[in-house]
Amino acid sequence: MISTQKKTSNISIIVPTLNEADNLSLLQTAAAEVNELIVADGGSTDGTVKMARDLGYRILEVSGTGGRGMQLNIGADNASSEILLFLHADTLLPSDFSSRVQSCLDDPGNSLGAFSLKVDSGGFLLRCIVTFANLRSRLLSLPYGDQSLFMRRNDFLKIGGFAEVPIMEDFILVKAAKKRGKIRTLPQTVTTSGRRWQRLGPIRTTFVNQLVVLGYYMGISPRKLAAFYRKK
Repeated sequence: MISTQKKTSNISIIVPTLNEADNLSLLQTAAAEVNELIVADGGSTDGTVKMARDLGYRILEVSGTGGRGMQLNIGADNASSEILLFLHADTLLPSDFSSRVQSCLDDPGNSLGAFSLKVDSGGFLLRCIVTFANLRSRLLSLPYGDQSLFMRRNDFLKIGGFAEVPIMEDFILVKAAKKRGKIRTLPQTVTTSGRRWQRLGPIRTTFVNQLVVLGYYMGISPRKLAAFYRKK
């Protein structure tokens, strides 16, 4: 259960979920450092909603066809803090995340921040892929959602929040935020589960991901890209 002592940070963590009951207890340390942790659930059937309530998180049950973008937007609409941090349920934040987030956004020139990426399992090949992902994030100012994106509420609202599309909502948000200021990738790491890479293997997973990005730049609709991604 979350500690009831008064929090000092002005951060709301928003976690989109779909059958993530096994991971929710991992978020307790982060939840204790912020104003609130909101779970925006998209129709779980594994006890995610009950687990979130038992742990003391705020729970919002979301229905609709807007995908994860809709879950994140509804979570943001209901958040009470000036800083919004979007966290995947299988991702652990660094121990000093709240001060790092605050310091990053104290700079008015930064419109969006993210952490560097680390994966909790995998061999040399996956570590190389993660290294290149961090280089992409820093050099191209293009972090992805598994790096725990964070923004000031005002900037989030000004760009219209997440696109409510079946896929690429994080990519679209970052591109929009770039028009308002700098995208900053912090050196501190978040640790995410390697389960996505384990299912298809690191090379195939990376190849599919890059095909989806290429398809987006070519103007293929997110609906078709999502169908391709899930089929693969």
